[in-house]
Amino acid sequence: MPEPQPDDHFTEVYQAHYRQVYSYAVTRAGRQLADEVVAETFLVAWRRLPQLPTAAPLPWLLAVARNIVGERYRAEVRQQAVAAEMRAWITDEELSVADVADGVAERAAVLTALTQLSDGDRELLTLVAWHGLAPAHAARVLGCSTATYYVRLHRARRHLKDAMAAATEPELPRPAATLVPKESIR
Repeated sequence: MPEPQPDDHFTEVYQAHYRQVYSYAVTRAGRQLADEVVAETFLVAWRRLPQLPTAAPLPWLLAVARNIVGERYRAEVRQQAVAAEMRAWITDEELSVADVADGVAERAAVLTALTQLSDGDRELLTLVAWHGLAPAHAARVLGCSTATYYVRLHRARRHLKDAMAAATEPELPRPAATLVPKESIR
């Protein structure tokens, strides 16, 4: 059996993982910049094809995408873009459903709480929950051990829980200003 050509291997990896890398880029940099991050990620993969793991290329690709985002965008700009994206998801969801069900309300609460988290906490939570990575692969993306990943994940979950609790606390009504009738001022 002939050995697969580099073009074939790259094409297989690209077709198998494009959507996952794009999804990761959206959560890290927002939709406006995701295409650029994905293009650069696969350019790096093409240039470093011999280094691209054959067994599990997704963690390697996501680590490359993570590095690209870190190099190209300052934390503040990236944070604002992701927060805007999350707000757009909430608005889109609210507009598409006339009767907001409990599940939609919970999703909106989670997305709102995610915008309150640090970039690192949000990434920890979404690598497994949204991108479907195993904890060991998520740890590889972040460049840490699996044990360290679990410790960070525990903290991020606690921060998410606190953010959700803060978002759902009812606002106390402000006391109404006491109006003094004109007659009593004289």
